[in-house]
Amino acid sequence: MPLLMGPAVPPGSLAALPQPRITADGLQLRPWQPADRASVLAGYADPAIRRWHCRSMTDGEAAEWIAGWPHRWRAETGAGWAVTDAGRVVGQISLRRIVLAEGLAEVSYWVLPAARGRRVAPRALSGLAAWCFRALRLHRVELCHSTVNVASCRVAQRAGFAAEGTKRGEGHHADGWHDMHLHARLDSDEAGGPTGPAG
Repeated sequence: MPLLMGPAVPPGSLAALPQPRITADGLQLRPWQPADRASVLAGYADPAIRRWHCRSMTDGEAAEWIAGWPHRWRAETGAGWAVTDAGRVVGQISLRRIVLAEGLAEVSYWVLPAARGRRVAPRALSGLAAWCFRALRLHRVELCHSTVNVASCRVAQRAGFAAEGTKRGEGHHADGWHDMHLHARLDSDEAGGPTGPAG
């Protein structure tokens, strides 16, 4: 059965690009490097990150996690960046799901404890969303978080991601099924903050 329209973003559009460094209001988003393994381990050792991302990680798993991102980029299924401030890793942000045909990506992020309270996550989120719309030509970037994860809700709102509704019992966490808030930005929405490409 033929489709009545072509893909929103042609296949191969992501894989054809080198993964960029993205400037995000004083932060730098850059591809993960093997030397970042200790930062990844520290992230997944933090109780809050473990709670909301529902996983822990060994040293070997951290190395595999880092090594997996270039493969996901080439397969156009995901993309991950280390969030850095003055050259130091302070968090992560990723396109955990990409559907080019629908012009859609879903974002995930966390911030290391020492960097919290400095608006790292909303700055990184605004920068990545701007790149998705400008360079990749996506139509929609969305994120989900547990309804009891108030901090993540504030991040979404500060980055201009409108609340769209509640997905009942959609997130499986260690303490059971959580209702999830859905937020999104469209390419037609106003930008959430000063961002720009770094090359």
